[in-house]
Amino acid sequence: MTTNLSVNINKIATLRNARGENNPDVAQAAVDCERFGADGITVHPRPDERHIRRSDVLTLRPLVKTEFNIEGYPSEDFMRLVMMVRPEQVTLVPDAADALTSSAGWDVAENMEFLTGIVDRLREAGIRSSIFVGTDVDNIVLAAKTGADRVELYTKPYADMYETDPQRAVAPFAEAARAARKVGLGVNAGHDLSLKNLKFFKDNVPYLNEVSIGHALICDALYMGLEATVKAYKACLKG
Repeated sequence: MTTNLSVNINKIATLRNARGENNPDVAQAAVDCERFGADGITVHPRPDERHIRRSDVLTLRPLVKTEFNIEGYPSEDFMRLVMMVRPEQVTLVPDAADALTSSAGWDVAENMEFLTGIVDRLREAGIRSSIFVGTDVDNIVLAAKTGADRVELYTKPYADMYETDPQRAVAPFAEAARAARKVGLGVNAGHDLSLKNLKFFKDNVPYLNEVSIGHALICDALYMGLEATVKAYKACLKG
């Protein structure tokens, strides 16, 4: 099956914010990523706006012509924003407001009522929902019971183990993807996927709808250029 590449442009916003002006231009970067072959654009607005700002989300909505994915903790402020913008997908992550980056998936059992309510609101608005999770199969089965459309597998454990034991690293993700498929969930993945480990992940994890990649892709673009980098990541997802 085809696996889509959604480019997370948070790091472009981080660089822009360092100078307080509009260079690099986040909106232009999103348009360019699509022009170079990206299948979607991901942003993760945080309460402190240290990278993507609320204003960026509003600016990007009419510009993104592929798929707009907004990820974040579903606070009331976040939900007001996504209901205003109506992206194609919202990815729910359990990050604290001051988290440096996403570092774990949801414990669905502990948050079942909360997540079900959020998923219901998204469905009523016509927005696809994805719940950020680890590879625990029981947790994935519970994610399906919230009514969510997809899960996004947190792939840092895979990336950390890949260089020493790739088969062992990927095995729980393949199992998790099969479990998700069995209960009717689509499968996304993201966090620390890179040109080094993405092709192996794609080749060994079935039913993979989408990967969301930001940090590694933007780092590679510093050396390779954005167009060549997007195309290189897309090449990893072929077959």
